[in-house]
Amino acid sequence: MDQNALDKIKQTVTTNNIVLYMKGTPQFPQCRFSGLAAQLLKDCGVKDYVAVNVMADKEAYDNLKFYADWPTFPQLYIKGELIGGSDIMKDLFEKGELKKLITNASAS
Repeated sequence: MDQNALDKIKQTVTTNNIVLYMKGTPQFPQCRFSGLAAQLLKDCGVKDYVAVNVMADKEAYDNLKFYADWPTFPQLYIKGELIGGSDIMKDLFEKGELKKLITNASAS
């Protein structure tokens, strides 16, 4: 566990409203779960968010599991809080809750 990497993760998720740690990029996801997560954000009308490609950021890849005690990717953070992976995002989206979380984060 690298404290500098954990500090960088904390700074990223607390200074940006919406952060998605994913494999690949929103335009070119490298796994179907990351692709689904990016698509769900798009379906909620999100245009401006920070996407971190963990395949290109070894520190994030190696240390994110320690930051939030969540072992898999993607990981969505809204206002510094871990929301979860694509399965949780999909469930929240289907209930209309994901859009509410995003709208509230953008309003504050």
